[in-house]
Amino acid sequence: MGRQQTQDELWAPAGDLFSRIPEDHILRRLERVLDLSFTREAVADCYGKNGNASVDPVVLMKMMLLLFLDDVASERELMRIIPLRLDYLWFLGFGLNDEIPNHSVLSKARRRWGAEVFEHLFARSVEQCVAAGLVEGHKLHVDASLVAADASRNSVVRQVVLREVGKLDEASEPSAVAQGDAGQSGKVNESYRSTTDPDASVIRHSSGGKSTPSFKSHRAIDDAMGVITAVSTTTGSVDEATQLLALLDQSQEHTGRQATVAVADSRYGHSANFIALARRGVRAHVADLRSKQHNHRAVGIYPAEDFRYDPKQDRFRCPAGQTLSRHHFNKRRGYYEYRTARGTCAACPLRAQCTKDKSGRTLKRYAEQELLDLARAQSHSDAARRDRKRRQWLLEGSFGRAATQHGFKRARWRGLQRQGLQDHLIATVQNLLTLLRHGKLPPQAVLAGRQVFSRSSTLRSGRRRNRPR
Repeated sequence: MGRQQTQDELWAPAGDLFSRIPEDHILRRLERVLDLSFTREAVADCYGKNGNASVDPVVLMKMMLLLFLDDVASERELMRIIPLRLDYLWFLGFGLNDEIPNHSVLSKARRRWGAEVFEHLFARSVEQCVAAGLVEGHKLHVDASLVAADASRNSVVRQVVLREVGKLDEASEPSAVAQGDAGQSGKVNESYRSTTDPDASVIRHSSGGKSTPSFKSHRAIDDAMGVITAVSTTTGSVDEATQLLALLDQSQEHTGRQATVAVADSRYGHSANFIALARRGVRAHVADLRSKQHNHRAVGIYPAEDFRYDPKQDRFRCPAGQTLSRHHFNKRRGYYEYRTARGTCAACPLRAQCTKDKSGRTLKRYAEQELLDLARAQSHSDAARRDRKRRQWLLEGSFGRAATQHGFKRARWRGLQRQGLQDHLIATVQNLLTLLRHGKLPPQAVLAGRQVFSRSSTLRSGRRRNRPR
């Protein structure tokens, strides 16, 4: 039976302890692909020329990435465990005798730098995945997920909201093009607000759950390897359908490739989105919100397809042979409404199979109805159904890994802007891990990763000593 012998000489200054970190360690591999040299130039305007020298911005950015890479509980906890882990010391460039900064330097850096630096960091991770051949760029999956704010339900109070009758607040009412048929007057739960985090919306996460202060994280991921190409952060009450086109534009800006197919669930299947996608030439593999599967009001009545439209006379003919003529134009949503003459539906023997409305059956026809019909036909194709099945594990799997491995479902900091920083950092970490799993590293990156980054020259010298077996 062997007995472990204490090897005091291993901890002498001459020992190269960092050589004990294996070459396939996640941080060694990450160092080979991570290029944060842009950080110093990006934040140069945030620092003066006199006074004490700050912590290296590159080191601060690495610390923030470590927070989400290993889902460290807090910044205090991160600073506590850094001296205890050789891999953290090596990754950050600290020696054994170097003083670890106070946890407050991270919050001060975030406040000083602003959101643009973290958006640039995320964009560079996408560019690296594109250069490694991991992004196809033409088929995007889009979805959103609620994130619980750093505030309890006990902090929610009721507030008095004063409105001018007959007018809508532009900030709370999305445009007709973006909102489509999902229009709701005002914000969800606008009468309630969290005193701890006023930026968060009070939203119910599930049908059986309680309303909690929340944000909403929106993502677009590429179909090839699941690389996250676009990220957006809003309050929890924002309809995700309003973010579809913005995510497609952001993805094109990051990848340099225009999407030709958009895949999403029925929350995005509004008429305005269908028309906008068709206008751009993007195939809409989006679940149709109007279908019976998602529209319970349409169950048991004739679908709109059973009404024949006469373009010459601009009217519809119903299954009973009656005529629906143009009644008025809805400017906010961009469609014409067609109705029968008063009393026609009430006397019709097919009324029970045609409408549940006491005033009779009405139909909508958009100004760009041809584009809408084209997009809806694409959404009901076999290819669209296959893509939506693939989306269930590809995109929702991305959210699942973010939640279980990187602390995605709970906000670390308060405020909408800080939540945006968290979403960009988590997306950056996930892209870098995807790059490590599937990407092929160039030779120069491998050589750069073999360098030991330590401030102590004595730790880089000396031979590695083996432990007795």
